[in-house]
Amino acid sequence: MESEMKEYFQVLWKRAWVIVGMVLLLCSGTGVYSYLTDVPVYEASSKLIVNTSDRQEGTVGPDFNQITSNLLLIETYKEIITSRTILEKVAAEYPNLVTAVNELSSKVSIGSTSRSQVMSITVKDSSFATAVQLVNGIAEVFQRETPNIMNVNNVTILSKADITDPPVKVSTGVLFKVIIAFVLALILSIVIIFIWEYLDDTIKTEKDILEIGVPTLAIISRIKKNDLIGDTRNSKKKSVSDAFQIGINP
Repeated sequence: MESEMKEYFQVLWKRAWVIVGMVLLLCSGTGVYSYLTDVPVYEASSKLIVNTSDRQEGTVGPDFNQITSNLLLIETYKEIITSRTILEKVAAEYPNLVTAVNELSSKVSIGSTSRSQVMSITVKDSSFATAVQLVNGIAEVFQRETPNIMNVNNVTILSKADITDPPVKVSTGVLFKVIIAFVLALILSIVIIFIWEYLDDTIKTEKDILEIGVPTLAIISRIKKNDLIGDTRNSKKKSVSDAFQIGINP
């Protein structure tokens, strides 16, 4: 197992230039393309609280039965907010911001926690001002239409999105895309190297000869360039020394 791992690392090291080239090519291409074409996306949120305004006389403190009922209604309200009934009215009130219900639906998301009566409506758009107007419009339309749909008035707008707030950018950005490109380039280059090695049937080592069942007649060792330079210098020194000795002892 250990010897196999060493062989794998040797294969990768031998063609490391493929990995470096692939990473540089994909990362630089992705970075330039994303920088030139990336469209920022902003989000704005509005919070609603589900709570009844009807209380029995003599009731002191919160009505836990009513709170439980409101918590159960939240899942229903999530579906109502994203329904065509609500979104069509929002689109009709803001024709300059959205032209189709499907377009608006793709921008809206609803959030809540299991033990909270608060719901958050979030809208994402390339314009922060548009996101603010749409999310506030959805909250207002939903609050206004709830009594007609559910025959109960228990929705209150807790907070609206404010255009003066710092814009919240939620787009993935160039860096994230470059990281994804790096991982993909790394995987792709490793796959290419192993396929290349598998298809390469040239004989390079004694082991390759033994694998095809051919006897080895001789082995020629590798000679490094430094060894050749060293031998050349030694031979020159020897020649000078012999000539000097011949000159003094004729």
